[in-house]
Amino acid sequence: MTHTTFRPFERRDIDRIPQLAALPERERHAMKLVSAVMPFRTNAYVADELIDWSKVPDDPMFRLTFPHRDMLDAPDFERIEHLMNDGAPDDVVKKAAREIQLRLNPHPAGQATLNVPTLDGKPMRGMQHKYAETLLFFPTQGQTCHAYCTYCFRWPQFVGLDDMKFASRESADLVAYLKAHPEITSVLITGGDPMIMRTQVLARYIEPLLEASLPSLVSIRIGTKAPAYWPQRFVTDKDADDLMKLFEKVTASGKTLALMAHLTHPAELSTPIAEQALARIRATGAIVRCQSPIVRHVNDDAATWATLWSREVRLGAIPYYMFVERDTGPRGYFEVPLLEAYRIYRDAVSQVSGLARTVRGPSMSATPGKVVVDGVADIHGDEVFVLRFLQARDPSWVGRPFFAKMDSKATWLSDLRPALGAAEFFYQPRLRELAAAAQRRLVVLPDASSTEEAA
Repeated sequence: MTHTTFRPFERRDIDRIPQLAALPERERHAMKLVSAVMPFRTNAYVADELIDWSKVPDDPMFRLTFPHRDMLDAPDFERIEHLMNDGAPDDVVKKAAREIQLRLNPHPAGQATLNVPTLDGKPMRGMQHKYAETLLFFPTQGQTCHAYCTYCFRWPQFVGLDDMKFASRESADLVAYLKAHPEITSVLITGGDPMIMRTQVLARYIEPLLEASLPSLVSIRIGTKAPAYWPQRFVTDKDADDLMKLFEKVTASGKTLALMAHLTHPAELSTPIAEQALARIRATGAIVRCQSPIVRHVNDDAATWATLWSREVRLGAIPYYMFVERDTGPRGYFEVPLLEAYRIYRDAVSQVSGLARTVRGPSMSATPGKVVVDGVADIHGDEVFVLRFLQARDPSWVGRPFFAKMDSKATWLSDLRPALGAAEFFYQPRLRELAAAAQRRLVVLPDASSTEEAA
């Protein structure tokens, strides 16, 4: 089937998606209830080309894009069901949904508190600056996607939590901040998905970075799921050729352009147009790096990852990160214990060539930084996790190994406890100092979000 016109499906379309008609009514009913709390959006290309409907509801791409009853705890599901079955007004249902959403740790890892940069006493609301060398930029027009991943850690941006939404309209502020911070060598344009924007809109953010005098800026990254969910963006869309010319303009300027492709399952690279998309991107001189979390029900086995990495390499892309699913949203539905994630990574990486072993993981993007599980070791009879910072709020932490007590049920850094008699992890005193300094700054800046990071 040829798809050249983008056709999205959202919550109101659940009864009109042709393939869902074959499912039991109770499953469609559950989708409607869950999507009253968690965001739902997919499109005809995903539904027609990437999902094996003979395997639904257990098809991994179906689990990745369609809501499931188990994404909500039973009491929350029953609460929404009771309200909707009783014909409660929309505002009552929305209020109940909001109460549930606010309990799901909507902004993990200090995004709304520790990462807010300032310039001349003004908070830069559309940016995050967690690591010295990298600045995240959230263009306003890029705060949606061609389809939503049900695990997405930025789900608050899609459910109307406006006070928690990262977005910026001002490319001038971006340039000014970069000039004031020459330590920044890389800008990551993210969302949502920047590839949802038309090329002329995207150019308004990228071209000022090329035209300004920013000698310290080495690379521009674009985080996107478009090669998986709408590869037509790079091939057949009306402005696809213009997009390729924009990419060429970046690489001709001497800046490295890296497309950070979020690829979660080999099915996303199984179509001819997906292969064409990667080929066209690479032909502009851009680099494609691939990353994704390990997600229960979707890719929680070594064979899936080995196939995905091998396929990426065959198409000229670089396996980059295997992440651990963040502690937010329906985490109980998707999370994989760290020990299991490490074993999957180890078994998968042992099946691929050296070109695919560029991938790092399993890595947690936690409050102090990116922490990778390097392995499990026996130290004087104590079985421990061996951990290491790949990136950190304090650069002096990077590369420093540390140890946590073995816990086969732990799914996140906060579940772990120091090993070998240590009272706390080595970074924790300094992290408390950084958190206190950030909180003082937020108190001084009344326009900044006062949202507290959940425990």
